[in-house]
Amino acid sequence: MQLGTGFPTLDLGGDPQVIRQWAQAVERMGLRHILVYEHVVGFNGRDHNSAFGPLNAHSCMHEPFVLFGYLAAITQHVELVTGVLVLPQRQTALVAKQAAEVDVLSGGRLRLGIGIGWVLEEFAALNEVYANRGQRSVEQIAVLRALWTQQPTDFSGTWHALEQAGISPLPVQRPIPI
Repeated sequence: MQLGTGFPTLDLGGDPQVIRQWAQAVERMGLRHILVYEHVVGFNGRDHNSAFGPLNAHSCMHEPFVLFGYLAAITQHVELVTGVLVLPQRQTALVAKQAAEVDVLSGGRLRLGIGIGWVLEEFAALNEVYANRGQRSVEQIAVLRALWTQQPTDFSGTWHALEQAGISPLPVQRPIPI
């Protein structure tokens, strides 16, 4: 059995030294992965109950790709995993690029867990459509895999149109596990 841990996002806060000490302790203990969840914005006046407790505008939620860049630099073996990256809130080609960068900088230690999200207000704040998020996610996964494995790539879908497009550097893992 391989064990990992969730990143205690609400408990660690934003001190980089505390995050460094925690992450390096996780690696010394031999845990396989660090799992990070995401929310881009929180809202005062209404707590959203999540796996880590109520979230609001004051909840410290780190941006996963930025955090993973930091964790990749301060660890050597632990896998970097998104518990849920809310894919339909994000631009697909940008996710492909950011994930590829983390995979390269970590030596192939990224695993991308995605979800469709559940906080309607968060979609509105990010100017994204809530109603079609599941369908868009299916297409986004196909675009991600194409950008990670085909250089250049063509893709024509409902929400994406790529003609001879590519990213560089390509990830170590082709494709990055989703």
